[in-house]
Amino acid sequence: MSPLDISLADLIARLDEELPEADQLARVGEARLRAQTLSDLGDQLIDHYVSKAKQTGASWTEIGDAIGVSKQAAQQRHASGPFERYTDLNRHSIVLAQEAARTHKHDFIGTEHLLLGLLGEPRGLAHAMLVAKSGSEQRIRDAVAAAMPPAGEKAPRGHIAFRPESKAAIEEARRASADLGHDRVGTEHTLLGLIRTEDSPAARILRSLGFTQDELRATVRAETAERPAAGDRL
Repeated sequence: MSPLDISLADLIARLDEELPEADQLARVGEARLRAQTLSDLGDQLIDHYVSKAKQTGASWTEIGDAIGVSKQAAQQRHASGPFERYTDLNRHSIVLAQEAARTHKHDFIGTEHLLLGLLGEPRGLAHAMLVAKSGSEQRIRDAVAAAMPPAGEKAPRGHIAFRPESKAAIEEARRASADLGHDRVGTEHTLLGLIRTEDSPAARILRSLGFTQDELRATVRAETAERPAAGDRL
Protein backbone atom coordinates (compact mmCIF):
# COMPACT_ATOMS: atom_id res chain seq x y z
CA MET A 1 0.00 0.00 0.00
CA SER A 2 1.31 3.46 -0.87
CA PRO A 3 1.69 5.82 2.14
CA LEU A 4 -0.02 8.60 0.19
CA ASP A 5 -2.56 8.54 -2.58
CA ILE A 6 -0.45 10.84 -4.72
CA SER A 7 1.93 10.32 -7.61
CA LEU A 8 4.54 12.23 -9.55
CA ALA A 9 2.19 12.20 -12.53
CA ASP A 10 -0.48 13.93 -10.44
CA LEU A 11 1.94 16.66 -9.36
CA ILE A 12 3.14 17.25 -12.91
CA ALA A 13 -0.40 17.33 -14.30
CA ARG A 14 -1.54 19.85 -11.69
CA LEU A 15 1.42 22.18 -12.25
CA ASP A 16 0.94 22.06 -16.03
CA GLU A 17 -2.78 22.71 -15.64
CA GLU A 18 -2.29 25.70 -13.33
CA LEU A 19 0.50 27.28 -15.42
CA PRO A 20 -0.52 26.63 -19.03
CA GLU A 21 1.32 29.67 -20.42
CA ALA A 22 4.56 29.26 -18.44
CA ASP A 23 7.79 28.27 -20.18
CA GLN A 24 9.89 25.36 -18.96
CA LEU A 25 12.26 27.49 -16.89
CA ALA A 26 9.33 29.11 -15.10
CA ARG A 27 8.00 25.64 -14.38
CA VAL A 28 11.35 24.62 -12.93
CA GLY A 29 11.12 27.52 -10.49
CA GLU A 30 7.53 26.66 -9.60
CA ALA A 31 8.45 23.00 -9.15
CA ARG A 32 11.20 24.00 -6.72
CA LEU A 33 8.76 26.04 -4.61
CA ARG A 34 6.24 23.19 -4.54
CA ALA A 35 8.94 20.70 -3.60
CA GLN A 36 9.89 22.95 -0.68
CA THR A 37 6.26 23.12 0.40
CA LEU A 38 6.00 19.33 0.31
CA SER A 39 9.19 19.06 2.36
CA ASP A 40 7.94 21.58 4.93
CA LEU A 41 4.59 19.80 5.19
CA GLY A 42 6.38 16.49 5.69
CA ASP A 43 8.43 17.95 8.53
CA GLN A 44 5.31 19.36 10.15
CA LEU A 45 3.54 16.00 9.81
CA ILE A 46 6.39 14.22 11.59
CA ASP A 47 6.58 16.95 14.26
CA HIS A 48 2.86 16.54 14.93
CA TYR A 49 3.12 12.84 15.63
CA VAL A 50 6.39 13.15 17.54
CA SER A 51 4.57 15.53 19.88
CA LYS A 52 1.70 13.05 20.23
CA ALA A 53 4.14 10.22 20.94
CA LYS A 54 5.90 12.27 23.63
CA GLN A 55 2.55 12.99 25.28
CA THR A 56 1.89 9.25 25.56
CA GLY A 57 5.27 8.67 27.22
CA ALA A 58 7.41 7.50 24.30
CA SER A 59 11.16 7.95 24.82
CA TRP A 60 13.50 9.73 22.41
CA THR A 61 15.16 6.37 21.72
CA GLU A 62 11.82 4.89 20.64
CA ILE A 63 10.98 7.96 18.55
CA GLY A 64 14.41 7.86 16.91
CA ASP A 65 13.88 4.20 16.03
CA ALA A 66 10.50 5.04 14.48
CA ILE A 67 12.00 7.84 12.38
CA GLY A 68 15.13 5.88 11.53
CA VAL A 69 17.66 8.14 13.23
CA SER A 70 19.60 8.15 16.48
CA LYS A 71 18.12 9.28 19.78
CA GLN A 72 20.28 12.41 19.69
CA ALA A 73 19.26 13.31 16.14
CA ALA A 74 15.57 12.87 16.93
CA GLN A 75 15.84 15.01 20.04
CA GLN A 76 17.76 17.80 18.30
CA ARG A 77 15.36 17.89 15.37
CA HIS A 78 12.04 17.55 17.17
CA ALA A 79 12.54 18.69 20.76
CA SER A 80 11.36 22.21 19.98
CA GLY A 81 9.80 24.06 17.10
CA PRO A 82 11.49 26.98 15.31
CA PHE A 83 9.21 29.50 17.02
CA GLU A 84 9.20 28.04 20.54
CA ARG A 85 11.03 30.99 22.12
CA TYR A 86 9.24 33.60 20.01
CA THR A 87 7.24 36.21 21.91
CA ASP A 88 3.52 36.50 21.23
CA LEU A 89 4.03 39.67 19.18
CA ASN A 90 6.75 38.03 17.12
CA ARG A 91 4.61 34.96 16.48
CA HIS A 92 1.90 37.33 15.32
CA SER A 93 4.33 39.00 12.94
CA ILE A 94 5.02 35.59 11.35
CA VAL A 95 1.28 35.05 10.87
CA LEU A 96 1.04 38.51 9.30
CA ALA A 97 3.94 37.63 6.98
CA GLN A 98 2.03 34.59 5.80
CA GLU A 99 -1.05 36.70 5.18
CA ALA A 100 1.05 39.27 3.30
CA ALA A 101 2.23 36.48 1.01
CA ARG A 102 -1.34 35.31 0.53
CA THR A 103 -2.58 38.86 -0.15
CA HIS A 104 0.09 39.31 -2.83
CA LYS A 105 -0.83 35.89 -4.24
CA HIS A 106 2.63 34.49 -3.59
CA ASP A 107 3.04 30.81 -2.80
CA PHE A 108 6.14 31.47 -0.70
CA ILE A 109 7.05 33.55 2.35
CA GLY A 110 10.04 35.71 1.53
CA THR A 111 12.02 38.03 3.74
CA GLU A 112 10.06 40.92 2.25
CA HIS A 113 6.90 39.36 3.69
CA LEU A 114 8.61 38.95 7.07
CA LEU A 115 9.43 42.66 6.98
CA LEU A 116 5.79 43.47 6.24
CA GLY A 117 4.83 41.24 9.17
CA LEU A 118 6.97 43.36 11.49
CA LEU A 119 5.35 46.52 10.13
CA GLY A 120 1.93 45.02 10.76
CA GLU A 121 2.61 44.62 14.50
CA PRO A 122 2.80 48.21 15.82
CA ARG A 123 3.17 47.02 19.43
CA GLY A 124 6.51 45.39 18.65
CA LEU A 125 9.88 47.02 19.24
CA ALA A 126 10.87 46.34 15.62
CA HIS A 127 8.05 48.56 14.39
CA ALA A 128 9.20 51.44 16.61
CA MET A 129 12.79 51.01 15.45
CA LEU A 130 11.81 50.90 11.78
CA VAL A 131 9.65 54.03 11.94
CA ALA A 132 12.13 55.97 14.09
CA LYS A 133 14.94 55.43 11.59
CA SER A 134 13.02 55.76 8.32
CA GLY A 135 10.70 58.59 9.34
CA SER A 136 7.44 56.85 8.46
CA GLU A 137 5.91 53.43 8.09
CA GLN A 138 4.70 54.31 4.61
CA ARG A 139 8.24 54.95 3.40
CA ILE A 140 9.17 51.38 4.33
CA ARG A 141 6.02 49.95 2.79
CA ASP A 142 6.76 51.82 -0.44
CA ALA A 143 10.29 50.38 -0.49
CA VAL A 144 8.95 46.87 0.06
CA ALA A 145 6.32 47.34 -2.66
CA ALA A 146 9.02 48.43 -5.12
CA ALA A 147 11.02 45.26 -4.41
CA MET A 148 8.08 42.87 -4.25
CA PRO A 149 7.86 40.16 -6.95
CA PRO A 150 4.85 40.33 -9.30
CA ALA A 151 1.60 39.02 -7.87
CA GLY A 152 0.54 35.51 -8.74
CA GLU A 153 -2.68 34.57 -10.48
CA LYS A 154 -4.56 33.49 -7.37
CA ALA A 155 -4.08 33.43 -3.62
CA PRO A 156 -2.66 30.13 -2.34
CA ARG A 157 -4.60 28.03 0.11
CA GLY A 158 -3.32 26.25 3.16
CA HIS A 159 0.35 26.08 4.07
CA ILE A 160 2.77 28.53 2.46
CA ALA A 161 6.44 27.55 2.50
CA PHE A 162 9.27 29.75 3.73
CA ARG A 163 11.93 30.54 1.17
CA PRO A 164 15.47 29.42 2.10
CA GLU A 165 16.54 33.00 2.87
CA SER A 166 13.53 33.40 5.18
CA LYS A 167 14.51 30.25 7.06
CA ALA A 168 18.02 31.66 7.31
CA ALA A 169 16.65 34.94 8.69
CA ILE A 170 14.59 33.07 11.29
CA GLU A 171 17.70 31.17 12.37
CA GLU A 172 19.68 34.43 12.47
CA ALA A 173 16.99 35.94 14.71
CA ARG A 174 17.51 33.13 17.23
CA ARG A 175 21.26 33.63 17.05
CA ALA A 176 20.90 37.38 17.49
CA SER A 177 18.84 36.80 20.62
CA ALA A 178 21.43 34.37 22.01
CA ASP A 179 24.30 36.73 21.14
CA LEU A 180 22.63 39.47 23.19
CA GLY A 181 22.03 37.12 26.12
CA HIS A 182 18.25 37.20 25.76
CA ASP A 183 16.07 34.21 26.58
CA ARG A 184 13.27 35.01 24.12
CA VAL A 185 13.09 36.02 20.45
CA GLY A 186 11.21 39.27 19.92
CA THR A 187 10.33 41.30 16.86
CA GLU A 188 13.58 43.23 17.30
CA HIS A 189 15.55 40.00 16.91
CA THR A 190 13.66 39.15 13.73
CA LEU A 191 14.62 42.57 12.40
CA LEU A 192 18.25 41.79 13.21
CA GLY A 193 17.85 38.39 11.56
CA LEU A 194 16.60 40.03 8.37
CA ILE A 195 19.51 42.43 8.00
CA ARG A 196 22.01 39.72 8.96
CA THR A 197 20.76 37.62 6.03
CA GLU A 198 22.74 39.91 3.76
CA ASP A 199 21.68 38.70 0.30
CA SER A 200 17.97 38.68 1.09
CA PRO A 201 15.46 41.19 -0.35
CA ALA A 202 14.65 42.51 3.14
CA ALA A 203 18.32 43.16 3.91
CA ARG A 204 18.69 45.10 0.66
CA ILE A 205 15.56 47.12 1.47
CA LEU A 206 16.81 47.91 4.97
CA ARG A 207 20.23 48.97 3.71
CA SER A 208 18.61 51.22 1.09
CA LEU A 209 16.77 52.94 3.94
CA GLY A 210 20.00 53.55 5.85
CA PHE A 211 19.92 50.67 8.31
CA THR A 212 23.12 48.85 9.28
CA GLN A 213 23.71 45.71 11.33
CA ASP A 214 25.86 47.43 13.90
CA GLU A 215 23.45 50.30 14.46
CA LEU A 216 20.44 47.98 14.73
CA ARG A 217 22.24 45.75 17.20
CA ALA A 218 23.23 48.71 19.36
CA THR A 219 19.66 50.02 19.29
CA VAL A 220 18.25 46.64 20.26
CA ARG A 221 20.68 46.35 23.14
CA ALA A 222 19.81 49.84 24.41
CA GLU A 223 16.04 49.53 23.95
CA THR A 224 15.75 46.09 25.56
CA ALA A 225 17.81 47.26 28.53
CA GLU A 226 15.25 50.03 29.06
CA ARG A 227 12.22 47.75 28.69
CA PRO A 228 13.00 44.62 30.74
CA ALA A 229 9.44 44.32 32.02
CA ALA A 230 8.05 44.29 28.49
CA GLY A 231 10.60 41.84 27.12
CA ASP A 232 8.21 38.91 26.77
CA ARG A 233 5.83 41.00 24.69
CA LEU A 234 8.21 42.59 22.19
